[in-house]
Amino acid sequence: MSGNNNNVKKLTLVSLILMIFTSVFGFANMPRAFYLMGYAAIPWYILSAILFFIPYAFMMSEYGAAYQNETGGIYSWMERSVGAKYAFISTFMWYASYIVWMVSTSSSLWIPFSNAIFGYDKTSEWSILGLNATQTLGILAVIWIIVVTYVSTKGIEKITKITSVGGSAVALLNIVLLVGGIIVLFLNKGKLAQPIVDISKSFTVSPNPAYKTMISIFSFLAYAIFAFGGLEVIGGLVDQTENAESTFPKGVTIAAVVIAIGYSIGIFACGLFTNWQNVLSVEGVHMGNVAYILMQNLGFELGVAFGVGADTALTIGLWIARFTGLSMFLALSGAFFTLTYSPLKTLIQGSPQEVWPGNFAKIENGMPINAMKVQATIVIVLILLVSFGGKGASEFFSLLVSMTNVAMTIPYVLLAAAFPAFKKKQLKGEVSSPFMVYKTYSISLIATVIVCIVVSFANVFSIIEPSLNGRMLDTIMMIAGPLIFSLIAFILYSNYEKKYKKK
Repeated sequence: MSGNNNNVKKLTLVSLILMIFTSVFGFANMPRAFYLMGYAAIPWYILSAILFFIPYAFMMSEYGAAYQNETGGIYSWMERSVGAKYAFISTFMWYASYIVWMVSTSSSLWIPFSNAIFGYDKTSEWSILGLNATQTLGILAVIWIIVVTYVSTKGIEKITKITSVGGSAVALLNIVLLVGGIIVLFLNKGKLAQPIVDISKSFTVSPNPAYKTMISIFSFLAYAIFAFGGLEVIGGLVDQTENAESTFPKGVTIAAVVIAIGYSIGIFACGLFTNWQNVLSVEGVHMGNVAYILMQNLGFELGVAFGVGADTALTIGLWIARFTGLSMFLALSGAFFTLTYSPLKTLIQGSPQEVWPGNFAKIENGMPINAMKVQATIVIVLILLVSFGGKGASEFFSLLVSMTNVAMTIPYVLLAAAFPAFKKKQLKGEVSSPFMVYKTYSISLIATVIVCIVVSFANVFSIIEPSLNGRMLDTIMMIAGPLIFSLIAFILYSNYEKKYKKK
């Protein structure tokens, strides 16, 4: 076996940095950040990299190195560190975040689809059987869930190829954004579309009137943290890295710096060709479509800068919007097919089979088919509740994005909170330590406290901010989701303890 391992090509420092970058960096995070905060988003992204990304990434890498032979992923990490009940509830919460992601994405997926076909977002005009646009998108989302679940239960080997095609196209979008912005700036003789009148104000005060109060500004931290999501995959890269003891900490640190700078440059690039008041403050712009509107504007401004007529400039904008829409639609579709079964399968295979009622956990043809059907039902119910809740498109998509941010960042707290217990066992020699960044318990505890406080702080302000602006239902929904799922997890495991652990 050792001979085989030696023949496996290990990740170098550069390849490790690229692997982390592609797993974490997300194109849509930059237009959304610019829409919410303008240039003032940049300091928050840098702060998130320092206080969240780096310490949390080191935790995940230590977990992954210590439990590299475990098949249960994050469930195994927490079970071996704290205990089975904590692991089950935490992993269930992690899985629940993907339920919320599916609710959000199945509804917002039609915006890139519309851009790919028409060159702009027409979803606000769509209607089925006299329903309004938000309800129509809810019905389309339900149909999407049914189709994806059905196809996934039959096998998706060919469909998952969409992921790589879409991923490559989205990677190209980052280059289009940056290079296009620089060209517009050069042709406009250095004049920024979003001017910097006062550096201190431009990089601390949002042009968005909804982000002027301290509570709304602090709530933006959840968006910044979410932009660094996907770090759980880092844990699985330690044993694949050359000279991991020295290469991995260096790679994570450099990757954090590169990603933070990349986001900062990308957000700044949005201002090179987009004036916030003229383009993003108009009616119809919201969190769901801002990336496509911004890229369409890039095409228009490129045309104007090159001196072509207004009609030609609009056509260039439409084609860039079409490319953006097609790229994002393919990437989201590929991710959707994978995430329909992957988190669910991880949860089922990592946890005791007796936790699940009846044939829920049965695996057929490598797929948890019964569980996927139950999952589809839950997602459909949530979609209908949210889409028929009486909101306009802008509020609807803002709620979906906020729900996703909160749901997907809560597991970060649970994973980080288990780290001190893991470190105690590691320092006592109860856990093998082929790789260690935090050399003492005190340092690991400080890192844990920082990560937990930052993420919790961001989520608390994200949750209370809508209620202070008269949107109490949004606050209730952001609280209700995690509470309901944690309660379900607690009941399932408590029943398992009563029935089986006594035996």
